[in-house]
Order: sequence, then C-alpha cells, then structure tokens
Amino acid sequence: MASQTQGIQQLLAAEKRAAEKVAEAKKRKARRLKQAKEEAQDEIEKYRQEREKQFKEFEIKHMGSREDVAARIDADTKIKIEEMNKAVIVNKQAVIDQILELVYDIKPELHKNFKATANKE
Repeated sequence: MASQTQGIQQLLAAEKRAAEKVAEAKKRKARRLKQAKEEAQDEIEKYRQEREKQFKEFEIKHMGSREDVAARIDADTKIKIEEMNKAVIVNKQAVIDQILELVYDIKPELHKNFKATANKE
C-alpha cells in the first residue's frame, strides 16, 4: 500500500512538473509571438517611412514643393482677377445703359386675365 501511495505521489509530482513545463512553453510561445509582432510592426513602420520618403522625393521632382504650387496658384489667381477687373471697367457702362434702357422702357398694358366690370351708378 505504501508503494501505491508512493507511486501515486510520483505520478502527481510528474503531472505537476508536466503542467509547469506546458505552462512555461505557452509563456515562451506567447513571448515569441509578441516579439514577432513587434518586429513586424517595426518593419512595417520602416517600410512606410521609406515609401513616404520616396513619394515626397517624387512629388518634389515632378510637381515642385507645395509652396511652389501655392505660389503658382496665387499668381494665376491674381492674373485672372486683373483680367476680370479690366473686363468690368470695359463693359461697366454698357451694362448700366442696357439695364436702364430696360427699366425706362415701360409699356403699360392690361394683364391678359383682367376683366373689365361695368360700373352701375
């Protein structure tokens, strides 16, 4: 009976050691997965930075810097505004004359739905 108890104790101890080893293996696996994930994130970030750098270089090479684009847009806008102001100066009086002509050209006439009523006084 003592040997059975001792055998059971050994089995329980072996089972406990096996459970500890399994738990330790799971912890190592979790650490390795976490480390692999961090390394992958680092690689992704490096790749993203590299591609962003390449894009900025391409953008500067083909489009110029954003300040240059903004300066070109401002210059084009000023030119167009000046052209519009010149057009206003040239056509201002003619438009005013046309509007006044339409306002002064009054032709009194009865509305087509008007019905005259006879006065009985």
